[in-house]
Amino acid sequence: MKNPNIYSLAMEALTELVPEINAAGADVGTVLPSLTEALTDLAPLPREALFFGIAEDGLPILLNLHDPIPGPLLVCADAGAGKTAFLQLAAQAMIEMHSPEDVQFGVLTGHPEEWRNFERAEHCAGIFAIHEQAAMDFVRSLGEWAHTNRSRQSVVFLLDDLSRIENADDDVKDTLRWLLLRGPSRHVWPIVALDPSDGERFLPWLDFFRTRIFGRTTDAAWAEAAARSARGGLDSLVAGSQFAMLEGSRWLKFWLPRLEEGGSSR
Repeated sequence: MKNPNIYSLAMEALTELVPEINAAGADVGTVLPSLTEALTDLAPLPREALFFGIAEDGLPILLNLHDPIPGPLLVCADAGAGKTAFLQLAAQAMIEMHSPEDVQFGVLTGHPEEWRNFERAEHCAGIFAIHEQAAMDFVRSLGEWAHTNRSRQSVVFLLDDLSRIENADDDVKDTLRWLLLRGPSRHVWPIVALDPSDGERFLPWLDFFRTRIFGRTTDAAWAEAAARSARGGLDSLVAGSQFAMLEGSRWLKFWLPRLEEGGSSR
């Protein structure tokens, strides 16, 4: 890493201004570095890393794709608070950091039009409208691939959002459960978005997720249940730009760099 402190002062200053930012409803995207700038300034990052953002101390938030211990990732936030933006940042980071022979991603979404800028990438295994048969077939094929995979290639499975699989075929739900349980050890990494308004119906699914990432969440009771902590201050995060996750008993807050074009604010 060229300069581990390059963003520390800026992130600390931005964090101190969060109450004013929320009160004004200000867009902080213009003052955050672009993803390309962040990856350049923070280089070199580990080859096996998946990049998610910049912590308040200026250090990168990374996932080791060769270490299955964190398990699948759940991304919870209110509507419009950046769940899709988080998934798109992860996808773009894969494109900029990795060879398609090493990492690919597939997307299931109710809004495929939001992903048009990604569909031609060599890393993209497909963008599927979740109500179409092709989406169900993709989940099945991903399960089959994971069962037989002996390579080092990883596939990141971006599901936006979990509630949309409610009407899926039973075998697809079973495959998804298996991918949540076993996928990371077979180099399949589910990253799954969930809106708290749908959370009560999907509480049994939360047990599959050891790693839970939160954007702004105003339902304090649900956030406490989902986060297994009452001290997150998740309702004060900056919608669309700021996220938090528990590390032991400590909340680690971080910022999403901006995408240059075509990114979602949802």
